[in-house]
Amino acid sequence: MQTPYKSYFDIPEDVSYLTTPGSGLIPISSKEWRLKRDAEFFSTATDLREKQGEFNLAVKKSIGKFFTTAIHNVYNTANFSTGFNALLDRLPKDSKILLFEGDYPSVNFPVISRGFEHVTTPVDEKLEEHIMHAIKKHEPTVFIFSIVQYISGIKINLEFIKQLKEKFPELLIIGDGTQFLGTEVFDFSQSGFDVVGASGYKWLLGGYGNGFLLVSDYGKQILFPNLDTQNVEIDKMWAGKGIDQLYFEPGHLDTLSHGTLQKGLEFLSELGLEHTAAYTQQLVKLAKQELGKRKILTEVAINRAETSTIFNLQIDQGHFNILMENNIKCFPRGNGIRIGFHLYNDKTDLEKLLRIIDTKILK
Repeated sequence: MQTPYKSYFDIPEDVSYLTTPGSGLIPISSKEWRLKRDAEFFSTATDLREKQGEFNLAVKKSIGKFFTTAIHNVYNTANFSTGFNALLDRLPKDSKILLFEGDYPSVNFPVISRGFEHVTTPVDEKLEEHIMHAIKKHEPTVFIFSIVQYISGIKINLEFIKQLKEKFPELLIIGDGTQFLGTEVFDFSQSGFDVVGASGYKWLLGGYGNGFLLVSDYGKQILFPNLDTQNVEIDKMWAGKGIDQLYFEPGHLDTLSHGTLQKGLEFLSELGLEHTAAYTQQLVKLAKQELGKRKILTEVAINRAETSTIFNLQIDQGHFNILMENNIKCFPRGNGIRIGFHLYNDKTDLEKLLRIIDTKILK
């Protein structure tokens, strides 16, 4: 299973880049675009600096098209966290929030530190059962979580989210998609989510300094209940901007960073995300089988039907240096070593990983 995609990336032949969960790569074409764009942007002979608003609007259109939602539901942000923190400041103060135990600190900490009433539910094989039980018992008004867990790679059942929204239509469902978006086709308009945010530097091939929020009409009703009637005088320089934009898109946005995200989305679209996702899932399925045979995956990871592109190898973190010395890029997380497979990986990367594990770690 040789990847038809690796040639689009600048990866040395002796390197197996398995640390996309920490930081994804960008295509060679995006690197070339960045060099040209940066030079032209700061040239006094161009008017690119005067067209930043127009450029960022085009990025929003690309995001909306990629995730199947209207442009007025898209907000550009510098990263997930800046958008998410702005969102939390718009939640009703009496919100009761359901969280996952041990979720990404950038998800849980801002909620807890703001003093919101909150409850947690465990992340294990019965994840969806726990969620349903917690909702019936505690009656939260908001449910906030990472779609894919950053340490374990456990992924929530997306059909369950649709069912949850049908059963509890007033529950505000907010997802961090940073470890998910870019790994498979995602239609926000039909997802059951009210808000999904993400940074672009992992699976979206977008590099650093960019992110976005997707917010449904219901989400905006909760976050901005007086949006249409709020009597706020808008300065002429902000003409055409809504109150929601002023909250989520304050100040300037780096067009180089957001342009790189746009290029990443265009790249995935040109290849066909459904094709790259199918390819990656084949590789992930094989990896799960081989790693499971070696008994270095958790029982939860083995038994869950939902499989993400992330695995946490249950081997002593003292072996991290062995993997890195053999040019297997990975990272210690939780009780093991985290790896991930993206479109620029192939069977040779998996075979190399297994060979090092068999000969130098499990020997």
